[in-house]
Amino acid sequence: MKIFNTLTRSVEEFVPNDASCVTMYTCGPTVYHFAHIGNLRTYIFEDVLEKTLNYLGYSVKRAMNITDVGHLSSDSDSGEDKMLKGAKRENKSVLEIAEFYTEAFKKDTESLNIKWPEIVSRATDNIEEYIKIITKLLSMGYAYQSGGNVYFDTSKLKDYYKLTNHKIDEMVTGVREGVEEDSSKRNQADFVLWFTKSKFEDQTLKWDSPWGVGYPGWHIECSGISMKYLGEHLDIHCGGVDNIFPHHTNEIAQSESYLGHDWCKYWVHGEHLNDVSGKMAKSKGEFLTVSLLQEKNYNPLSYRFMCLNTPYRKVLVFTYDHLDNTEQAYKKLKNKVKSLKKEGEVDKEVFDTYDNRFKEAIGNDLNTANAITLLYELLKSDVNDQTKYALVESWDSVLSLDLTKKEDVSSIVDISYIEEQIEKRNRAKQEKNYALADEIRISLEGQGVYLKDTREGTTYEIKN
Repeated sequence: MKIFNTLTRSVEEFVPNDASCVTMYTCGPTVYHFAHIGNLRTYIFEDVLEKTLNYLGYSVKRAMNITDVGHLSSDSDSGEDKMLKGAKRENKSVLEIAEFYTEAFKKDTESLNIKWPEIVSRATDNIEEYIKIITKLLSMGYAYQSGGNVYFDTSKLKDYYKLTNHKIDEMVTGVREGVEEDSSKRNQADFVLWFTKSKFEDQTLKWDSPWGVGYPGWHIECSGISMKYLGEHLDIHCGGVDNIFPHHTNEIAQSESYLGHDWCKYWVHGEHLNDVSGKMAKSKGEFLTVSLLQEKNYNPLSYRFMCLNTPYRKVLVFTYDHLDNTEQAYKKLKNKVKSLKKEGEVDKEVFDTYDNRFKEAIGNDLNTANAITLLYELLKSDVNDQTKYALVESWDSVLSLDLTKKEDVSSIVDISYIEEQIEKRNRAKQEKNYALADEIRISLEGQGVYLKDTREGTTYEIKN
């Protein structure tokens, strides 16, 4: 397998630390609000990565955090805690907010066929781990106390920006959105490991520590949870491109200083989903969630299909027209697979030939677009149906589009579309365009919709 490594800025052959088990960490959600579909694009690509590794024969141990404390609204460790912001917005406790939106996120992942990681750990369940790491960083001189908080001293590192390839003068206050002055820092790039009660007096979740009552910084959470569950040598760390700086940069700094050796071999990042006005965010325009798409009668897997048709390292622009076209293509694909006659024997030689081509595509930096192109090529080929079906069923363990799943056809076919087609057919019959009327009837039957003309009008029945 080959994968693009942000750390080296190149596509590399994937070689895990231990071939018997790949360790993989993915940054989880900050559960103060619903995830928008831009957030979920990242989890879709991470899901494909894990399933691709499985398909290529690797065993994967994957961990993900749930951020329920400490993630501030500014990259510079300032502003309001996002969890506290959510609690104030809905007049609930922070823990109530965290529980509700964790369940909402899990439901979204289920709707998108995203596998829930083997290990999921809340930030608030690992306070002792963070205190242990911070204590050692202080004793080694990598951290210092100032203004009531504990900071990591980035000046102690020669290669702090190795993940971003930036120079320090490019990260000065005011150059990046969200970077503000903090007078308690020794250096502009230093970041908070632990906040005490001297800052953010309204913080509701606090714990005793050697430095006073307080709570952890956002960045220390992922390092602590990853090392606790996946060990000192991590194979793959994933996230969106917006995590590269400062979050993942700071994770590397604190983790490798604590461990005294290189920590993670491969850093894999997915690009943004944008709307026509730019980067998608919770504060902009219509809040695009999975539940909103469902309210508009879209199948969430049509959105997954849209994501798979664009390489994960390429910006994807969302429009409803794009989703409409993708959903129609997805329905046709499902119907094509449904029409396959599962008779005869699987041609083992043909199966292996096509399957090797699929592995080559998906194993080449997760090229899902090429994998889907191959899927269409297979369906159009003269390969026997039983072999086609076996290949589609196998490949769908990675694509996760429910291509061979038996389900109610009514969940695939758009009712309003059926009604529009019936009306169009009725007009065609009135105009004595019987060829068009037959064409519409045959097309609907191919989608599992059977028409019946009665004295009261045309009715239909959906059959599996």
